[in-house]
Amino acid sequence: MNIASERRLRLFIYARIVVSSLFLAATLLLEFQDSLVKIERFQPGVVKLMAFSFLFSLISLIPLEKHKFIQSLTYLQVIWDLSFVTVLILFTGGILSPYSFLYLLLIMIAGMLLGRRQALYTASLCGILYGTILDFQYFGYLSYIGLSQEDAYQVGSLRLLYTISFNLIAFGLTAFITGLLTERARLSEEALQRSSINYYELAQLNTSIVACSDSGILTTTVTGRIRVFNPYAESIVGLSQSAVYDMKIESIFPTLSGPDYSRDTATNREFEYRSPDGQVMTIGYRIDSFNDGTGVLAGYIMNFRDITNIRRMESALKKADRLAAVGELSARMAHEIRNPLAALCGAVQLLASSAQFHDNDVPLLAIVTREAERLNELISEFLLYARPAPPHREKIELLQYIEGIVLFMSQDPRFTYILIKNNITKPIEILADSNQLYQVLLNLLQNAAEAMPSGGEILIESHHTTYSTVTISITDTGSGIADDNIQHIFEPFWTTKPAGTGLGLAICYRIIEAQGGSLTVTSPASGGCRFDITLPAG
Repeated sequence: MNIASERRLRLFIYARIVVSSLFLAATLLLEFQDSLVKIERFQPGVVKLMAFSFLFSLISLIPLEKHKFIQSLTYLQVIWDLSFVTVLILFTGGILSPYSFLYLLLIMIAGMLLGRRQALYTASLCGILYGTILDFQYFGYLSYIGLSQEDAYQVGSLRLLYTISFNLIAFGLTAFITGLLTERARLSEEALQRSSINYYELAQLNTSIVACSDSGILTTTVTGRIRVFNPYAESIVGLSQSAVYDMKIESIFPTLSGPDYSRDTATNREFEYRSPDGQVMTIGYRIDSFNDGTGVLAGYIMNFRDITNIRRMESALKKADRLAAVGELSARMAHEIRNPLAALCGAVQLLASSAQFHDNDVPLLAIVTREAERLNELISEFLLYARPAPPHREKIELLQYIEGIVLFMSQDPRFTYILIKNNITKPIEILADSNQLYQVLLNLLQNAAEAMPSGGEILIESHHTTYSTVTISITDTGSGIADDNIQHIFEPFWTTKPAGTGLGLAICYRIIEAQGGSLTVTSPASGGCRFDITLPAG
């Protein structure tokens, strides 16, 4: 028996308890009525029958509450009611009893609780019992229980036949109609239950997809008010679903305001977003509209992701390709320049040692030699950038490694008014070329010191970016770098220093790149400059 039938049975038992209680209460009121008011009292047998029905209903609730023997209990209820109505008719005059209509209710209850076939069975039993009562009373077989044969004679045999026939027809029609309605109700309940299960499963699936999605999912009404806001979106914005519910989309993403939000749906676009912690992110998104069940526009769904790292990687790849091409071409040019330069230096030195030169020409030859050596040094640095030496990677314990660098730099006069803080407190190992990394760190620290001529602070930190990578951060409190300059800072020969060659950071970039890492620069909102070196973990 399904849950709906069990609920109907429970409701039926409760209804019987209520009716019995009301009947017994009315009986008690009649017992204490004013003696001047003449009201016909119920027969004692009827009162006892109602009391027994009340007790039977209460006892029936015990297995029902425990969900045991439900099918048997249902049949027992129908049998009890059939017996109850039959006895009630016997107690209240048989053919003259006004309670014969209860058979109709009993048939309907049997149909609702057990089905169409059982309703027909119950109708047949009701017809048999009612016809038997009337026939027995007519022939005087029930005189011993108080049912008068004269009452049946007064009705007449023909009317008695009509009464039995009409009741049988009424019982059968009631059973047929109740069974038909019950069957339709049962099919509807089953369909509704299947639909409810399917809807529940679909709702659970949709909830899981939205919650576990690795991209932000946001839905709004036609007017742009937020409804759905999944956990990824919460992590980006820093607000919960309940906090943003019914807020305007532009209050979260100011770029998506008014018609701009609903225009060009099903198109991939992107915008800049500043998170609550001040971080600027590039958000890629796509907007689609969705309709309600009638096909009317119901709102919009926005799918978005933080593509900041993707755009940085694309920019880094383009820069790396460009620098690689420039480096390869420049290396060949540098070799071609170095050969005649060496011959030129040798020739100048021979001329300087010749006795035919006057003393006034010696300073000029010294200038030529000095500038040639300077040019040779510049070409050597450029060759180091274009073709860095293959790294010999080994495990490096950063805590002691950085402490050694900090101790060495503290002896440099440029760091007299600069405080270097090593915030690496726990052992972290990386895989890198010790000498090349030393060169990179010295260059970055020297640049930081030159950016703070009046003094300042340099902070060195390190943490695991992922399980397999470690990031070393160097942050100064200098004037920072303009946004327009950041994109050129690792290009060769680009510099903001009056006497700089523009190769220092370019060489650092190529060294870290050759070791399977990356070097990035940012200018925090709080000021200064931050270099992040990412290398494989040891």
